Amino acid sequence: MKIVVIGGTGLIGSNVVENLRAHGHEAVPASPRLGVNTITGEGLAKALAGANVVVDVSNSPSFAPEAVLEFFTTSTGNLLKAEADAGVRHHVALSIVGIDRSPENGYFKGKLAQEHLIATGPIPYSIVRSTQFIEFVDGIADSATVGEDVYMAPVAFQPIAATDVALAVAKVAAHEPLNGRIEIAGPERLRFDEVIRCRLDQRGDMRRVVADPAASYFGSVPSEDSLVPLGEAQLGKIRYEDWLAAHPAS
Repeated sequence: MKIVVIGGTGLIGSNVVENLRAHGHEAVPASPRLGVNTITGEGLAKALAGANVVVDVSNSPSFAPEAVLEFFTTSTGNLLKAEADAGVRHHVALSIVGIDRSPENGYFKGKLAQEHLIATGPIPYSIVRSTQFIEFVDGIADSATVGEDVYMAPVAFQPIAATDVALAVAKVAAHEPLNGRIEIAGPERLRFDEVIRCRLDQRGDMRRVVADPAASYFGSVPSEDSLVPLGEAQLGKIRYEDWLAAHPAS
């Protein structure tokens, strides 16, 4: 089966390509770096020719709310049209757990708009909603830093390793469309502030983590359960402490 992976050179996409190829599929990475641009449409028709499935794990280059919304609506609209023209039979998209529970979050609004386009579009689809990636904890800490303090909401957090995300996405892509969503998450439910504190301690980082119930995350203040699955979810295998052990501070 020919499966085109949009964003196929990134953290998740490259792993999705590797997983699909290991199972005998013709997995083709596509990204602006490889001459395929979903915003301008450059190279899109050529890349999708003969494709059975398209997997979209691309991301907005800017996290500004307006830019995120513009990216996901334009990119997804162009993709769905090109897929219809090419006869693609399955569209798979990676999304985020809890995006409909944080209405002030500008990035989540963009992902919700993307999901709506997919669900109402012409291509049978599967949406994989994931909790936050473990690999993003350093960036999360930096974005929440004021002076020498890191302000984190003390709420439930269930981070998942990128390799587990990629495996789940690849499995969905290799099967029939769900015409719906599934959720994936890390194997342990932790505390957001403790996750960041453990990482800073491992790095020998002297910043102090402040458990602040009013601390925002991408523009909204998370509640106790807004970042974790509320119902059934497929769980990854890599525990946070094992990931930390395998990724020592640089």
